[in-house]
This record gives sequence, C-alpha cells and structure tokens, in this order.
Amino acid sequence: MGFDLDKITRENVKGLKPYSSARDEYVSDGSSMVFLDANENPYNNGVNRYPDPQQRNLKSVLANQKEIQIENLLLGNGSDEVLDLLFRAFCEPGADNVITLPPTYGMYKVLADINTIDNREVLLTDDFQPNVGEILEMVDARTKMMFICSPNNPTANSFDSERIVTLLEDFDGLVVVDEAYIDFSNKASWVSRLSEFPNLVVTQTLSKAYGMAGIRLGICIASKEIITILNKIKPPYNVNELTQSHALRRVSDMPRIKSEVREIIEQKELLLKVLPQIEFIKEIYPSDANFLLVKVDDADKRYSELLGLGVVVRNRSSQPLCNNTLRLTIGTKDENIKLVTALKSLTK
Repeated sequence: MGFDLDKITRENVKGLKPYSSARDEYVSDGSSMVFLDANENPYNNGVNRYPDPQQRNLKSVLANQKEIQIENLLLGNGSDEVLDLLFRAFCEPGADNVITLPPTYGMYKVLADINTIDNREVLLTDDFQPNVGEILEMVDARTKMMFICSPNNPTANSFDSERIVTLLEDFDGLVVVDEAYIDFSNKASWVSRLSEFPNLVVTQTLSKAYGMAGIRLGICIASKEIITILNKIKPPYNVNELTQSHALRRVSDMPRIKSEVREIIEQKELLLKVLPQIEFIKEIYPSDANFLLVKVDDADKRYSELLGLGVVVRNRSSQPLCNNTLRLTIGTKDENIKLVTALKSLTK
C-alpha cells in the first residue's frame, strides 16, 4: 500500500507529450525581437500576441507569496478547469470513481458526470464534518480522488485537520482540498503541508478574497510530479493575456486585498450580532468564509420575500442536511444594511 502517482495516472496520459506552442519554444529575455513565429497579426493593440502559456510572471509572484516553487503551480480558466483537468488526468471514464462529501460545492458532481466518473457521496456528519470511517469504507481499487472543500460551501465551516490527515494517510489516491475561502479563515492553508503528503492537491481561486471572479483564474498547488502531468493535458493558452495582466496587477497589491478581507470579516461579525434579533432565523452556523448559512422558518418563503425587496440570497434547502437554509454572502456595509433592513421588515 501507499500512494503511487504512476498507478493512478491514466495510461493514455502517461505517454502524452504536451503541445509545444510558439511561445513555449522561445521565451523573451526582454530584448527587442521580431516575432514571426506564431502567425499573429503584427499590429500591436495590446492583445495581438499569444499569451505566455505558462504564465511565468504571474506564477512568480504567486509562488513567492505562497512560499512554494513555480513548479508546484498550475493556473487554469477558473478553478473549474483545474478540477476538470484532475478528472481527465487521473480518472478513466466509465471505470473509476471519486468521493465527494455533500453538502458541498456542486461542480464536483457535475464534472464527474461530464467525465463519466462514478461520484460516490458520503454525507457530512450532523455538525458538518467528514465521516472518515464511512469515507474509507467507500474506497475501492477504482477510487482515484476525493474532494474536500474546507472552508466548505455551503456550510461555511472548516473541517477538522486531523480528519483530513487521516484521509491523506489512509487513502492511496489524490485528496483534493478546495480552499476557495481560505483567505477568510484563521486556519493555516494546507499548502504549508504539501511536502508531507505526496497525494495532497490544493486548489484556490482569485474569485473570492482577491475580488476577481470576472477574470476566471484558478490555482492548483501540488507536487512537481502532479503538476507535470496536468501540464501535459492543459490547453496551451488556457489563461488569456487580459486575465494574466489584470491578475498580476491585483496580486501585486496585497495590502489592498488584505484590507478588503478585513472589512468583510468585520462586516460578518456585525451581522452575527444583528441576525439573532430576526425572529424567523432559527440558527446561524459557524463561518470561516465570506458568507453565513442560516436556518429559517420557511426558506422558500423568505427567499421570495427578500427577492421582492431587491435582495438576492441563495436558497440551499435542496442540499442534504440544509433544510430551510439561506446562504448570505457578506456584502459592503451599505449592502448589509439593506439586507438587515429587509429582514427586519419581514418580521413586522
């Protein structure tokens, strides 16, 4: 027993050679060159050249901030592309399976279905923690990956680290820890433990704390060996020039990003003081994210009423263990005031 990357990699992927683009074959050293290699339009408009297929400048900044090597990074067209690449590299369609832990991020199941992979679901416990015993019982010889969203969406809580360690140690496939909301948590990122577990894959995003949902940029952090396999199958220009340049400017201004995160957390704390005063809110679940999951008397009714007052929240009642719950994203101060005002008006 033990993790063996070669054993879980699809046979057809092992022999693949990544497409070598013009921008892979020559990397500019900053000097003035005449580029006649890629059949591009030569007239400069800011985007007439193909983007760097390896996003070297952006990766350099991110690697420095996360205290890892560039070789540990893969960037994708949103986290969804990163997750899809994992399925395509390690799961044989119609044969393999993965494990997910509902209630959780819905795209794991969607991607499993798209790739014809059996999605085995193990419900979280009543306090929204992984049921390690049941998860490991669900594993068989064709189980290639399990997805752990922590802090979790939609429950907002972080998972107990010892439970995740047990899964990493006792499962011979990939354990994918989705950290889309880690910047709002006081828990340490699993990136800091990458060297301990060869089967650990961490995914992050610039959509939440970094405020760049519109540019679609996801991050995969894993061993050099895992990243090498994913680079074999990623499209050569999967992260466009506008995304790379905008992301580079934004991540280079970490003081502003951290300030915005602090304000969001402060606003969440203020909401936590006010929401218990709303009589139809029955429970507010612990949150390590930029949103709150609250149980109400009638989620369908309250969702519709809020919508009528111009406030859009998410009704999560269809998810397991989430009956009559609403998910409230933390907005600006003015937006949160409108939310509270709307909620209070419904109690009258």
